[in-house]
Order: sequence, then C-alpha cells, then structure tokens
Amino acid sequence: MNKFLKDLSNIVFLIVGVSLMFRFVLKLLGANEDSAFVNFVYENTLPLLSPFLLAFPSPSVNGKFVLEFTTLFAIFVYAFVSYLVQEVLDFISSKK
Repeated sequence: MNKFLKDLSNIVFLIVGVSLMFRFVLKLLGANEDSAFVNFVYENTLPLLSPFLLAFPSPSVNGKFVLEFTTLFAIFVYAFVSYLVQEVLDFISSKK
C-alpha cells in the first residue's frame, strides 16, 4: 500500500510540476492567450498559483513576454512538498 501511495504522490506532483513549467514557458515566450491549448494551461494552473499570487513581481517586455517569478516559486514549493510527502511516507513505512 505504501508503494502505491508513493507512486500516486509522485504522479500528482509530476503533473503539477509539468503543468506549471508549461505555464512558465508559455508566458515567457508570449504565447497567444486566444489559443485553446494556451488558455487551457493558464486556466488549469491558476488554482495552483493562487496561494502565491502577488508574492513576486512579473516583469514583462512590451507587455507580452512575461517572466513569472511566482510560477518559479510555486514549482519550487511544490517540489519541496513532494519531497516532504515522500519522506513522511518512508517514515511511516519504516515504523511498520
């Protein structure tokens, strides 16, 4: 059961991390928000960023190419949380 939980948490955090990386790259390259894929990525990653919004400025060039430090920070935080979850699961399994 513990292996299943570890694998499940890895998959969840992998999906979160990849989604946020997609968002970061799309913002950095100034992707067109009218595109269905870009709009899908932005809408679905916004809830993941909501705890971190307004934490850092997002400088842009010509209002289009945006460097979202908030997204980078969120990726770091979610990676750290993933590590903590893995450690807790390892600790619990070692106690049995």
